[in-house]
Amino acid sequence: MAIPFDSLPRRATRAYFRLTEQAQKLEPLWALAIRLYVAQVFFASGLTKIAHWAITVALFENEYQVPLLSPATAAFLGTAAELGLPVLLALGVGTRVVAVALFAFNIVAVISYPDLSDAGLKDHMLWGALLLATAIHGAGKLSLDHLAERRWH
Repeated sequence: MAIPFDSLPRRATRAYFRLTEQAQKLEPLWALAIRLYVAQVFFASGLTKIAHWAITVALFENEYQVPLLSPATAAFLGTAAELGLPVLLALGVGTRVVAVALFAFNIVAVISYPDLSDAGLKDHMLWGALLLATAIHGAGKLSLDHLAERRWH
């Protein structure tokens, strides 16, 4: 028995849409994985800075070229951002705003450190892309943002 010519494209189209539906079910896990990955990177950096505070301040005095701020103020604000914002990102609280803030922080980090290696630059580009995607798409269903939206809308 021969398969009618037009049924092959229809079958392929139906299979594509079934696959797409299954992939969309994974979107909340993917969004959570992105948030947790980026949050871990920035939080770990903040922990390193706070654990070695004298070295952190010295780096801001001698290596990092943060404009408009004293080295001590830049060290404090940078460390606070690296410890606070990732927690909000991981929980999915104010996710779009937090992702934009970390995106900007990431850019300042790249600009402020003139000796950044090519590998380091690629890492920052990856983190920036993931933060930008999070800012555009939001936190996903596995977040406090989604829970709040469901409760108040």
